[in-house]
Amino acid sequence: MTALFRYTVFPVLPGLDQTEIPEGLSRARSIMAEPDYMDADSDELIRPKKMINPVKTSRNHQDLHRELLMNQKRGLAPQNKPELQKVMERRKRDQVFKAQKEEQEAHMKRSDLEVELMKRRETLEQLEQEQHKIEEEQENTPEFVKMKSNLRRTKQEMDGQERAT
Repeated sequence: MTALFRYTVFPVLPGLDQTEIPEGLSRARSIMAEPDYMDADSDELIRPKKMINPVKTSRNHQDLHRELLMNQKRGLAPQNKPELQKVMERRKRDQVFKAQKEEQEAHMKRSDLEVELMKRRETLEQLEQEQHKIEEEQENTPEFVKMKSNLRRTKQEMDGQERAT
């Protein structure tokens, strides 16, 4: 195989006469010319240049790429979480930490009087809850049960008055 005008041309096989090859085929191979745009000494044409990717040339991209390569060499896998999710988790963690810290400071600064008032408030709240439960139970009981308890109470009061006299 030989190259003619930068194109490969197949040689004539040995044992075949030139008369056996069709005229159009042999003539086409010898007539092919090099295209005009392939000339190296043509100054009129503007040579294409590779486009510059602004992302790859940016300093942030280069730093990130370098960091990823270093982590890969160390064997550290990059986290799959997006940056926004990381920021939100960090913020939430900071808020929880701050709330716990404020709560601890509030417990430390309480005086004996405040502690006693807190205990009393808790006991009052418990009493109120018990009263609400009793009221709810009374509301749920049927009417005839309420009337029966009222009759018993009045009967006991009358018996108590008769004994007193």
